[in-house]
Amino acid sequence: MLSVALEHVVKGIVDHPDEVRISSSVSPRGELLEVHVHPDDRGRVIGRGGRTAKSLRTVAGALAAPARVRVDVTDD
Repeated sequence: MLSVALEHVVKGIVDHPDEVRISSSVSPRGELLEVHVHPDDRGRVIGRGGRTAKSLRTVAGALAAPARVRVDVTDD
């Protein structure tokens, strides 16, 4: 559910929404969500000074909090 919500948010940011992919894996520190986008959209997802990426991490963390899951959002 968390990956679907993150995918929905990222698709609203990018120019190539059909190429957005979220992969999930489990690490010792918690669930890891990786955002994969078209190379032209990387700057949009990262944002100026990393602000957009930080906001995505905040949203994912807020959605994961009730389930007591730790989430990290990374890019390729």
